[in-house]
Amino acid sequence: MGGGPCSSLGEAAGGSCRILAAWWRRMEASLNRAVARTPVGRYFKLESRKSTFTRELRAGAATFLTMAYIISLNAAILADSGGTCTAADCSPPFAAELGHLGNLTGDGAGAQSGHHRSVHSHENCKFVPNDGYQKCLDRTRSDLVVATVVSAMAGCLAMGSLANLPLALAPGMGANTYFVYNLVGLHGSGPVPYRTALAVVLVEGCVFFVLSATGLRGRLARLIPRPIRLAAAAGIGLFLAFVGLQGHQGVGLVGPSPVTLVTLSACAHVDPLTGMCTGGKMRSPTFWLGFSGFLLASFCMVKEIKGGMIYGVLFVTLVSWVRGTAVTAFPDTPVGRRSYDYFSKVVDFHSIESTAGAISFSGFNRSEVWTALATLLYVDILDTTGTMYSLAELGGFVDETKGSFEGEYMAFLVDGGATVLGSALGSSTVTTYVESTAGIKEGGRTGITAITVGLCFLLSLFFTPLLTSVPPWAVGPALVLVGAMMMAGVAREVDWGSPGDALPAVVTMLLMPLTYSIANGIIGGLALYVALRLYDWAAAAARWVAEMRRVMREAQNQVSAAGGDAPSTPV
Repeated sequence: MGGGPCSSLGEAAGGSCRILAAWWRRMEASLNRAVARTPVGRYFKLESRKSTFTRELRAGAATFLTMAYIISLNAAILADSGGTCTAADCSPPFAAELGHLGNLTGDGAGAQSGHHRSVHSHENCKFVPNDGYQKCLDRTRSDLVVATVVSAMAGCLAMGSLANLPLALAPGMGANTYFVYNLVGLHGSGPVPYRTALAVVLVEGCVFFVLSATGLRGRLARLIPRPIRLAAAAGIGLFLAFVGLQGHQGVGLVGPSPVTLVTLSACAHVDPLTGMCTGGKMRSPTFWLGFSGFLLASFCMVKEIKGGMIYGVLFVTLVSWVRGTAVTAFPDTPVGRRSYDYFSKVVDFHSIESTAGAISFSGFNRSEVWTALATLLYVDILDTTGTMYSLAELGGFVDETKGSFEGEYMAFLVDGGATVLGSALGSSTVTTYVESTAGIKEGGRTGITAITVGLCFLLSLFFTPLLTSVPPWAVGPALVLVGAMMMAGVAREVDWGSPGDALPAVVTMLLMPLTYSIANGIIGGLALYVALRLYDWAAAAARWVAEMRRVMREAQNQVSAAGGDAPSTPV
């Protein structure tokens, strides 16, 4: 009894197993004592925080396993923006038409004019299967994988070494969807160009860094009404789940409808331009494969198996890598064959070709840019600050009397600096990940946990061909699960019995997915919150003014009475 993994073996084998296990425990204890006495162990406070070196390594591995999905997921979402790709990257017949228009003019200037007219008239080449544009997207996706990994690696290493906290960082879910679907738009169809949007993220990161350095960050977060703070996270979760259910970047369960706007899909055949179902509803083989991955990941999470989400993504991805099937990620097409050729390399170090330094401030005279800046800053303050405090409380770092936690100042600075680095590489806002709870629950209490996560991200840099070959129907279930986990706070914390709190929260949550805009949800919720309290605030202000007038009249009367009763001065 109590033999652990050795108890199921025979007597001789079990005895050897117990001897080996005891030897391993002694070696581990010896290593932990040796490290704790070194300058490294003292710097990370292993003994004072009642942790050990090997426990920190295990905690870091657990954290990385639960958040590794972000590498392919963030790159896939950001690649939807098109990055630096334009209609000029489209392959013939558009290229042939450009030349034909140029020849008709008979001179170079006319050819250039014809080029611009043709590019403008053939913007739709970015939204239909096109080999040239797809090649550009593939390069962009590889760039964004590297940008995701490097920004996460740098953030984790800095968090561990400077703040000495077991918190892992990476480009945040929610901010990336806002960046793509609200700012840049699908393949650049939105109001803000990709380069300008990166400049917005850069400025937001700099502002965030300054706010952190001056100590204003926590105060600003507390100014936002609590129901809106909670509902914003839940609304972003609904938005993510909605994206994961669609066909372009998910499992394809829902699709567009000319009558009801959205309808049940998962069709075997879909119009590539409109996304509408052309036959075989609920017969998409990739949907059913993605659904099986969703069930696997959900089961692992229910049973509290660490890394459950990545297991679901891995299962669907591995099945999709088999060629010649109905669910293959490498169909027998020019795009599919090229993707398979790159995938076959397995190990390859990709250097960023187009997204690094792709920053432009030329569009900062537009109102959309400043709205985007305010929204990103707002979401970042709420998301990151709230997550950090929750994780610090879980790890036992919070000082209840001061309301702060150990390493808070450096943690905020690292978070802002990582966002600046991410934008310079082509990625969206970097934030602290709630998946850090996996490492904290595993016993991680020092920065060694975060450093371990950073080193794991470093290793993943050399497997870009595999990370860029994760299909959308493997990513979609992860989006839905992340969205579901973001709903917990609003269900538990919002006072649903108070209409003044509940109604703004509901509006915030509904507007985000239904208008496809995080900013609209926040603005709508805040506007309703203010409108519902405007009468009470006005009445309170009126009562305060009336009270002040009464006090002033009484003071004047007392002064007058005192002046009338005073004895006359003899002459």
